[in-house]
Amino acid sequence: MSPENPPSAPPAPRRPSLVTLVAISAAGAFSMNIFLPSLPGMAEDFGVDYALMQLSVSAFLGVSAVVQLFCGPISDRYGRRPVVLWSLAIFLLATLGTLVAPTAGWFLFFRMVQAVITTGFVISRAVVRDMVPAEQAASMIGYVTMAMSLVPMVAPVLGGTLDELFGWRASFMAMAMVGAAVLMLCWFDLHETARGGGIPMRQQVATYPVLARSQRFWGYSLAATLSAGSFYAYLGGAPFVGRHVLHLSPAEVGYWFAAPSIGYALGNFASARFSIRVGMNRMILLGALICALALTVALALDLMGHHEPLVFFGAVACMGLGNGMLLPNANAGMMSVRPELAGTASGLGGAMSVAGGAGLAALSGAFLHEGATAAPLLVIMAGSAGGSVLAILWVLWRERQIMQGR
Repeated sequence: MSPENPPSAPPAPRRPSLVTLVAISAAGAFSMNIFLPSLPGMAEDFGVDYALMQLSVSAFLGVSAVVQLFCGPISDRYGRRPVVLWSLAIFLLATLGTLVAPTAGWFLFFRMVQAVITTGFVISRAVVRDMVPAEQAASMIGYVTMAMSLVPMVAPVLGGTLDELFGWRASFMAMAMVGAAVLMLCWFDLHETARGGGIPMRQQVATYPVLARSQRFWGYSLAATLSAGSFYAYLGGAPFVGRHVLHLSPAEVGYWFAAPSIGYALGNFASARFSIRVGMNRMILLGALICALALTVALALDLMGHHEPLVFFGAVACMGLGNGMLLPNANAGMMSVRPELAGTASGLGGAMSVAGGAGLAALSGAFLHEGATAAPLLVIMAGSAGGSVLAILWVLWRERQIMQGR
């Protein structure tokens, strides 16, 4: 080949589209939300107590915490694309299992396997962090989650309607169709973004102590864990509150379930629009304060006898607003500690968040029984939101000490 015609450099890998990043996160949100209005009816169909059937939420979250703990480091080593494709394939097989499960025990087994779909939450954030720096990542994650937040808004409405028309299994058929569509989309568009082919697992393990010793990482992770914990407790207890306290039908519960999603979408928009200008820490603090204040007011009203859908779900909408402002910034913050370990940090932080949420969801189910009001659930949610405020104040206090040279 002549010098006049040098070989051209290989083209850089094409970045995945925003639609693909939204889709892999939305598939997990869809699988967590669509069947929630059916939970009381599913318990009756299988002939078990609501507390047992509620494990399809709390135990699902517990398994997904373990999945997220490992999928981040695995994606740092072997790449984002294979982790997502294998997760979607396993999810489809597990969904078929839920449709043919003869007993509640078998159903719960396949439901736990379905938790592999939550790898999308970790990988989508890691892909964003692969592509852009920390402050811009908070903004981009805000746009991704803002689009994704439409799913929890629509999914319960769809699930409640499908339940009334065809029974609860129709929601799991819808999960299978969504999973297959996302798998096809990722096969063609989810290009690899992990730098340099991934970081060896031995090198990742060697750097874990650095991540574990970072107060910034733990502060951001705890803020996200405790704020998201309010939402996960809500997922575990709201179907019971809707059916037995507020006396709503499955379809009506689905409609009201749109409330936190509307708030979350608005919070994501605020995060995407103002995070760079305001700063991550201030956005986290503001979001945590909104969550804590709204839930405390709702608890006070409930104790005064105001057992109304607008009071309960209105407070949850404000909680969604606060979470929409807090979570993109907290996730970007924890991944900024060691950018080369974005997947590991995202996975560890996600695992903490979901594990805490699983515990709070199970706790909310344990305290909700015939004759109960929404107060036990609101106590758990308000307490968790208050802890999130303390976590980010801890980060701000420590950063001030560092700036003062202490």
